[in-house]
Amino acid sequence: MSDLLSGVGEGSPPDAFFSRLCEAICRLTSMRRAVLFRYDSARRRVRAVGAHGIDLELFADLFVTVDSVPVARQALLEDRIQETLGASDFHVPPSVRELLEGVRIICTPMAAAGRYVGVVLSEREAGAPEMDDDERHLLWTLGKAIAMASVAREVTAYDEQSRQLQQRIDLAREIHEGVVQRLFGISLALSREAPLDAHSQRRCATEVQTALADLRTALTRPLGHSARPTTVSFAEELERVRAVHPELEITLQQGATEDVPSNLEALAQSILVEAVRNARKHSKSTVVRVRLRNDAGTFVLEVHNDGAHVHNGGRGGVGLRLATLEALQYDGVLEYGESEPGAWQVRLVVPTNQ
Repeated sequence: MSDLLSGVGEGSPPDAFFSRLCEAICRLTSMRRAVLFRYDSARRRVRAVGAHGIDLELFADLFVTVDSVPVARQALLEDRIQETLGASDFHVPPSVRELLEGVRIICTPMAAAGRYVGVVLSEREAGAPEMDDDERHLLWTLGKAIAMASVAREVTAYDEQSRQLQQRIDLAREIHEGVVQRLFGISLALSREAPLDAHSQRRCATEVQTALADLRTALTRPLGHSARPTTVSFAEELERVRAVHPELEITLQQGATEDVPSNLEALAQSILVEAVRNARKHSKSTVVRVRLRNDAGTFVLEVHNDGAHVHNGGRGGVGLRLATLEALQYDGVLEYGESEPGAWQVRLVVPTNQ
């Protein structure tokens, strides 16, 4: 088992690796079959990444969350093994629910350092006695070991976040010490009652031009917020967002998902997720319309919903403000606000002919 766990932190292992983990769990704990569900940060969704005794393809297109599988939510919150009979309360397609009818399902949480990594759903072998405390502890330990190995890989991500934060601090200091100080000196010179002589006017003009050059140089640096790289397409992300927010009617009203340039996939998906999240959180929207256009050297993404923001006075939240900085890194512009009374729109415009 230690040899198996050693590979968890090495990038994104293939499904065969997690299937071997499921096989080991079944072999050690008298389980008939098992499926391992794990949060995939690159795809921003929970995926079935390994299975033993059952075809993994049955779960390939399954969208699940902790809310759609109550036993998983309870196992993660309480950090202990849970057992349930059947799946009448699972919010999954009927074809999947039929596989679980009348089955003794054991849910093993994979949580560590306050993070929910995933769960293992396994089926107890027919005729096997009730699990005793030793078996439950063994399962819990296996889940904890897998989770800890998975969390270890996230340390590098935190290091990257710290580096980005330092970049933002350095940017603020650079603008303050260079641009702001120059502009402050110019304001003092212009505030004098006596008119400026020709030399002073030229000096002020030079200082303004220098300040603008410094500001332009500073803004060409990364601004400390970038969308995480993604391995999914815009079409796949759109389907995931629809599954996560079934209460919203999310439609692609104009354009095609192929219109998204490959270098802008992460940015476009990040803004789509943020726009839909805001529509759900800050408004009373029921319909979200997505429009795409990529022509004349310009890519345009518009996310329009039928409910203006009601909880923050019609202002964009922190997520949209950070997305604005992110768009600048691509020489793009992000606009958001009421497109018409009672409606809200997020609009990204990025040049593509560079």
